[in-house]
Amino acid sequence: AMKVLKKASLKVRDRVRTKMERDILVEVNHPFIVKLHYAFQTEGKLYLILDFLRGGDVFTRLSKEVLFTEEDVKFYLAELALALDHLHRLGIVYRDLKPENILLDEIGHIKLTDFGLSKEAVDQEKKAYSFCGTVEYMAPEVVNRRGHSQSADWWSYGKTFFKILFLDLSFQKCTKLGMPQFLSTEAQSLLRMLFKRNPANRLGSEGVDEIKRHLFFANIDWNKLYKREVHPPFKPASGKPDDTFCFDPEFTAKTPKDSPGLPASANAHQLFKGFSFVATSIAEEYKITPITSTNVLPIVQINGNAAQFGEMYELKEDIGVGSYSVCKRCIHSATSMEFAVKIIDKSKRDPSEEIEILMHYGQHPNIITLKDVYDDGRYVYLVTDLMKGGELLDRILKQKCFSEREASDVLFIITKTVDYLHCQGVVHRDLKPSNILYMDESANADSIKICDFGFAKQLRGENGLLLTPCYTANFVAPEVLMQQGYDAACDIWSLGVLFYTMLAGYTPFANGPNDTPEEILLRIGNGKFSLSGGNWDSISDGAKDLLSHMLHMDPQQRYTTEQVLKHSWITHRDQLPNDQPNRNDTSQAVKVKQTYFSTSDPQPTEDKLRFLTH
Repeated sequence: AMKVLKKASLKVRDRVRTKMERDILVEVNHPFIVKLHYAFQTEGKLYLILDFLRGGDVFTRLSKEVLFTEEDVKFYLAELALALDHLHRLGIVYRDLKPENILLDEIGHIKLTDFGLSKEAVDQEKKAYSFCGTVEYMAPEVVNRRGHSQSADWWSYGKTFFKILFLDLSFQKCTKLGMPQFLSTEAQSLLRMLFKRNPANRLGSEGVDEIKRHLFFANIDWNKLYKREVHPPFKPASGKPDDTFCFDPEFTAKTPKDSPGLPASANAHQLFKGFSFVATSIAEEYKITPITSTNVLPIVQINGNAAQFGEMYELKEDIGVGSYSVCKRCIHSATSMEFAVKIIDKSKRDPSEEIEILMHYGQHPNIITLKDVYDDGRYVYLVTDLMKGGELLDRILKQKCFSEREASDVLFIITKTVDYLHCQGVVHRDLKPSNILYMDESANADSIKICDFGFAKQLRGENGLLLTPCYTANFVAPEVLMQQGYDAACDIWSLGVLFYTMLAGYTPFANGPNDTPEEILLRIGNGKFSLSGGNWDSISDGAKDLLSHMLHMDPQQRYTTEQVLKHSWITHRDQLPNDQPNRNDTSQAVKVKQTYFSTSDPQPTEDKLRFLTH
């Protein structure tokens, strides 16, 4: 990564700080602090060449994630404590600690960066008096300008802890009398000891050993941590070495420009005399491995513009259209092979989460495989397999309903795949027949692939509560509509509705295109659905039992994927009847105009509008 500064725009104070930043970066050498490789200058500019941390910054990750667990935070805080200790031992006070300045490498370890406000020759005896830093993270003694020492960094350390846990910096959530119940007593104790207004009483004022001895870090092996032998809780998606999709698109969407910089004065070089620097033994210290197909995901390719996509692929007809994206068939120019491409409007939706999930888990046999990724600044192009077998919804439309044997085979494959995702901390959040496709026209259950991870989210934590209300009507769990926290149990609800639809030929909770969330809530919130009459008279009790557990109103009592897979109706599916249930058209009529639709989808086809209305 390259940091570029124009000499003419630097005030006198900034010139001093820039030179000091360079000196500090030359001096420090630590596994959790960004490394300076080169420093040089031209007539008008200063350049710092630093590590490129492909994992982005913790702040950007906070904006994508909904919840961090204490174990996640503990890992990052422990590495951060070692980084701060290294600086303090060198007599450096950091003074700008915040999530934006904590970067993640490709493995998931932290790197502290941006030393523009740091100060040298400061210890617990000597003080600095500058009013600097980010206000929300400043220690009281910095704000009051009474002089501050290295203890100020430990206040900011606590505020960073607070920010990651609560996603804001207000103190409304914790008082002198108590803190939120979900915090462990050890975490509460650590926060209280870091938020001592008197710097001399603050944890860490006597050195990092105070931090290490705290019970919150009782299970941390500090030696292994320093050697980077402890596995991070999160590994950023990585493709090519210059990928930038882990960074905020507000910045990566801009075209890099390097305009000539006018010199600050005639003696500009004298002002920054001695600025140039080359790290010793760079090649030996960082044994750079050649990029090969064994150490880089070969399927992922982030390209600069749509023209490059057009050179590689020829666009054909639309396959599907949504509010945020359009899916088209395309042909690879060199091989004439057919693929599908999902074109996403970045101004309407951030595709980075979907890309990251597909990169991590797209090699699963029942998850759509990501072949290529192109980014032209406005649109992102996701090239995937072309699923020639069509949607599961189309097969339901054609057959009206499934036999128990076929429904069980399909449910087994989908649930097994969802179980894999849940074990990886991923929830799909939009499971429905139109997002489940067959690889070929044989319609074999083994060829099923789950597609469209546009609403998917990577959970963090044992409770993994998600608070983003996105749903597809008829497949939405009650707690989602009620805007309560929801976890992987919402996927089970959607699978239950899918299960019901395959056997009955209609959804348990029909709705119209003009339904409001309140109307859907009233209908689904009652949790009433029929398992008698029509097809249900010839369906086994085992199927009904499993369905009742999957559509349980209480997410805590709803089956997990593991329980679904262990149910006898799934494990003994080879004994189930292969005949379709007797369909009674005069049974329960489901009067709907639109059965499968997303709140963001366009109007469905006429066939799908007629589906299940008789």
